[in-house]
Amino acid sequence: MNDESHSCFAPRLDKKQIEDGLEFAPKFDENGLLAAVAIDVHTREPLMLAWMNRESLRLTLEKGEAVYWSRSRQEIWHKGATSGQIQRVIEMRTDCDQDAVILYVEQAGGGACHTGRNSCFYRSIHPGSPAALRFLKQND
Repeated sequence: MNDESHSCFAPRLDKKQIEDGLEFAPKFDENGLLAAVAIDVHTREPLMLAWMNRESLRLTLEKGEAVYWSRSRQEIWHKGATSGQIQRVIEMRTDCDQDAVILYVEQAGGGACHTGRNSCFYRSIHPGSPAALRFLKQND
């Protein structure tokens, strides 16, 4: 299913069609992946960043639950299938060039993060803060 001619998604024709058209024509990177950000539909809190391949994106649309591609395990990952932390997809959006998606989800069964936290984005780094300044100094 890696061949775009056999894809369940619209073909990517030209810039106008991709940016202004109504067809969903996702652009997968050189590894066949698409960035996916899960956001809590009620609080608008970012929950996690994951990756999707063609099959996981198709399964997400089919099931109405988030299905990702695990880069570390190199396999399809139905979020919550073993942990119970299911993400029911309420809405999906794609960006202008269709190389990333946002999933607005209802998070069930606990937090989205494998650490037990509600969100994987639990750290705040502010410009000018000691943490930011340390990073800048180390990377000069």
